[in-house]
Amino acid sequence: MEPFIRLTAVAAPFDTPDIDTDMIIPQRFLRKPLTVGYRNFLFFNDRFDGAGKEKPDFILHREPYKQAGIFVTGPNFGCGSTREGAVYAVVDFGVRAVIAPSFGAFYASNSYQNGLLPVVLPDASVRKLREQLHAKPGAEIT
Repeated sequence: MEPFIRLTAVAAPFDTPDIDTDMIIPQRFLRKPLTVGYRNFLFFNDRFDGAGKEKPDFILHREPYKQAGIFVTGPNFGCGSTREGAVYAVVDFGVRAVIAPSFGAFYASNSYQNGLLPVVLPDASVRKLREQLHAKPGAEIT
């Protein structure tokens, strides 16, 4: 695991609260080996249609967010089951930090163990940060 010292990256704003682990990676993909690239399954049901084609309006399919290294989300990110694969998918996509008002307890614990930094800030601060990111797409934060 790469040590976490400092990160400056494009931040992608996710306004949805309560993004659960099944949204992050649907359960049907958890039987696959990590070597297939869990990044391919990140937000799968939101990123792809029934035929497996990209939904162009999904934030991670748009420039400059294709290379996002930070997610700024609504409260309760990673709620739901204890599936560690939800952290693997985020990290494999290239994200090293998630900023949110709160996290699912298991998700936060799994994040620390797998090189993903969960940053908890007050809801009003995170909301303002997301507004700023929407106003200036591609902004980097440190």
